[in-house]
Amino acid sequence: MGKSDFPGFKPQIPGLLAILCKSQISQLELLSTGGRTMLAFILRTLWLLWCWIELTVFTLSLYLLAWIPGIGRWTPYHSWFRLWCSFFVRALGVNLVLHEKNQKPLPRHFIFISNHPSAFEDVGVPALFDVYPLAKVEVRSWFLVGKINAAAQTLFVKREDKESRQAAVQNMIDRLKQGHNVALFPEGGCKGRRIAPFQYGAFDISLQTGIPILPVFLHYESQDTFEWRDPQTLIHKLWHFITCRNSKANYYVYDAIYPENFSDKKAFAEHVHRMYLRWQEKYLD
Repeated sequence: MGKSDFPGFKPQIPGLLAILCKSQISQLELLSTGGRTMLAFILRTLWLLWCWIELTVFTLSLYLLAWIPGIGRWTPYHSWFRLWCSFFVRALGVNLVLHEKNQKPLPRHFIFISNHPSAFEDVGVPALFDVYPLAKVEVRSWFLVGKINAAAQTLFVKREDKESRQAAVQNMIDRLKQGHNVALFPEGGCKGRRIAPFQYGAFDISLQTGIPILPVFLHYESQDTFEWRDPQTLIHKLWHFITCRNSKANYYVYDAIYPENFSDKKAFAEHVHRMYLRWQEKYLD
């Protein structure tokens, strides 16, 4: 008797085979996905290992050169420092992206400012911008890094000391008069992801020298990972950067702001601060 003699009969074997085949295909797809993930992990690990070897060699070379008196004044040590910062960014595995939001050409001579949510800016900013940064004086005593920063003619300030702050302002003015660009954070330190009130130093310098402010807004997509919070140390943050799942760092550069449009440093600072609050709402809120 054939199967056609039973009107209600539906062959089950092909259906079972289809289910089994689909199951096997799904397992293969999972294995394939898992294999790709593992391969990507291995390749990234090998790449980071190579980057750290590269960075280590470069760091030791710059450190040894930094002991030569005045090397930053008669060699391209500053350019080597910026390249070293780029190597550091790569070794941390951070995807640093510059977004050019400016509508007009950027000036060759400027005072760089930005918000300061993380320790990453210490290498991220010099990697992208030809500037002499202002750093807290404690950086000068950091192992290896402090000596390299000093040789690269980084400017230092003791934030809680009024005389040191005044000296830092004069040092930045002198550096600007030499034709260089400087960088500082108007919040007065690493204040976290939310914009803090601005101090007037950068705007006072701009008014005194006539050199425009170049505003850059920093946005880390993994804000919790990048944000500096007590009692975290620099070692903690380096590990956080390396192990971050979303390591994209967005640096948005806008049109330069010229000082002749303002009568005093307070009005200048308040105007720029309002701009940062708008960018905070746009990118963070």
